[in-house]
Amino acid sequence: MLKLENVRKTFNAGTINEKKALCGVNLHLNPGDFVTIIGGNGAGKSTTLNAVAGVWPIDAGDIVIDGENVNKLCEYKRAKYLGRVFQDPMNGTAATMEIQENLAIASRRGERRTLKWGISRREKDEFRELLKILDLGLEDRMTAKVGLLSGGQRQALTLLMASIKKPKILLLDEHTAALDPKTAAKVLEITEKLIRENELTAMMVTHNMKDAIAYGNRLIMMHEGRIIFDIAGEEKKHLTVEGLVKKFSQTSGEEFASDRALLS
Repeated sequence: MLKLENVRKTFNAGTINEKKALCGVNLHLNPGDFVTIIGGNGAGKSTTLNAVAGVWPIDAGDIVIDGENVNKLCEYKRAKYLGRVFQDPMNGTAATMEIQENLAIASRRGERRTLKWGISRREKDEFRELLKILDLGLEDRMTAKVGLLSGGQRQALTLLMASIKKPKILLLDEHTAALDPKTAAKVLEITEKLIRENELTAMMVTHNMKDAIAYGNRLIMMHEGRIIFDIAGEEKKHLTVEGLVKKFSQTSGEEFASDRALLS
C-alpha cells in the first residue's frame, strides 16, 4: 500500500542551519498495517509523514501509494489518497460549522460540487449512525457548532472525517499529544476501532512508548533520520518499554534521551 524507497530530505541545505531530516528512509507497508512510529526529537517521525503527504518535495528517492509514484504530485493532489489527523484538535474541523456540515464536507471530498441541497435526509441518517461509533453522544448534537466541542470530541470527529472516505493511508501525527490522559485514551480507542472496522492502513507518530507498544501490528523506531528497527508480530506483543529503550541503545550506540517519551 505504501513504499518509501531511499527517501532523503535536507532542510536549509548549504547553510549554517542545514539539517538532514531523512537519510535514505526505506519503508514498505502492506494493506491493513497499523504502524506506530517512535523516536526522540528530530528523529524524522513527523518529517516522514509530511513527506508522504507532499507538504514539500523530497530531495531523492520514491514514494509509491497503492502502486502509483506520487513524487510529482503536490499536496492537494495527494489528498485523495490520504486521511490525516494533526496534533492540534483545531486543525481538522471547521469551528463555525455544524457537526453534520463538517461530515458532509468530508464525505464529498474529491467529488464534483453541484447545486443540490447541502445535506440530504439520507445523509443525515448515515452521519447519525457514524457518530454513534464514537460513543460520545454527538449523534444527538448534529446541528451544534463544532467550536463548542471539547478538544477530545473535536479530535474524535476529525478521525471520523479523515476515515469516512476510506483513504489508502491514514496519517496520525501525535494526534493525542494535546489531550489529557483520559481523553487521549478514549481517542486512541476510537482510532483503533475505526482502523480495524474500515480495514485501513495507518501510520501513527507518538511520543508515548506505551501507546507505541500497545497499538498497531508494527512498531518502528527512528533516529537521526533513519529507521533503526522495525518490530512486528510476536516480538512486538512481548515488547516492554524497558526492552524498547535497551534495543534503542544496542542499535544506535546511544542512550535514549527523550524525556517526553520516557516520562509519558
